[in-house]
Amino acid sequence: MRFATVVWKNILRRRTRSALTVSGVAVAVAAVVALVGIARDFESSALEIYQRQGTNLVVLRAGTVQWANSVLDERLGQEIARIEGVRRVSGLLFEMISFDDYDLFGVMVRGLPPDSFVLEGLELVGPKSRLIRPDDGRVVLLGQRLAEGLGKTVGDEVKVVEEPFEVIGIFESPNLFESGSMIMPLDQLQRLQDRKGQVTLFSVVAERGDRETVEAICRRITTEIPRLVEYAPSLEARPVQEFVEQAVELRLARSVAWLTSAIALVVGTIGMINTMLMAVFERTRELALLRAIGWRKSRVVRMILLESVLLGVAGAVLGTVGGIVLTRILSMLPASGRMVAGDISASVVLQGFAVAMVVGVCGGVYPALRAARLAPTEGLRHE
Repeated sequence: MRFATVVWKNILRRRTRSALTVSGVAVAVAAVVALVGIARDFESSALEIYQRQGTNLVVLRAGTVQWANSVLDERLGQEIARIEGVRRVSGLLFEMISFDDYDLFGVMVRGLPPDSFVLEGLELVGPKSRLIRPDDGRVVLLGQRLAEGLGKTVGDEVKVVEEPFEVIGIFESPNLFESGSMIMPLDQLQRLQDRKGQVTLFSVVAERGDRETVEAICRRITTEIPRLVEYAPSLEARPVQEFVEQAVELRLARSVAWLTSAIALVVGTIGMINTMLMAVFERTRELALLRAIGWRKSRVVRMILLESVLLGVAGAVLGTVGGIVLTRILSMLPASGRMVAGDISASVVLQGFAVAMVVGVCGGVYPALRAARLAPTEGLRHE
């Protein structure tokens, strides 16, 4: 009988226990695939929004832990525009609101001036849709996904912080966050937040987008403007990719995803160790006999480890499918569909399989070593 056949039959001999072990590993893998995949999607989606706008760098108040809490004077936009190498500047005021009646929470609202270059890149849906004009009052633009969730179209009214706003346009975007967001005139959002003349950050387009030029502009902004402008606070300017990667909100999402996955990993490993130890105990006679007929300790170790790894692989397959199905379901729910795209990258799937391999090896090492230490005489004493 071949070595692989012995291993396979040993797994199938205890189907219930093997199935439970595979399920435990699958939970750990599903946690990695779903949670880490969603966190990774958050990051890529945020970066894509800025890249689609052509933004090269972002300016915000220095020392702000969460970028959404940054407060800057909107007049600084004129000073930033004078910096050598800067082509266009747009202030942005950020807010998160909820529509309780529609079970929509954490809707991103962006306040933009009518001449913002960000508006120029929007793809409007329908002939009646239009962009914000300088003389507009209480008007909003809705992302297509948000409009569907609210059941609104051009000409309808939507209440924002209990005030009615007219929907003047609907825009579509391949980016999930942007499609589920809302845009209104900057002065209107400033009024709602009681933040007259303030913005959260500035999006900056450079004349040249190479890294050396962008970093040079960042240095000029952080050193020259606070020195020359009396009302300017300490500023922090970062290239877009660095800004997204270091955002506290996204780093927290990644940390929570991996922390949850780590807990599932520990549980899966403990389950694997328990299964393999019980298997070794129940097969004491068999293992002792194998040692008696000439099997080396290394061969016994390989057999137990291979069984453990195969259980891990089975759990990886099941967990990957479960994680993908879970994210697809979340992407179709009204409450979470605006934040979860439902797409899982190949790198996240590979991470899930790596977790399964770790569980398989860690869960099988001690039982394998214990099995290898069995003396042939142990089989005679075991009943």
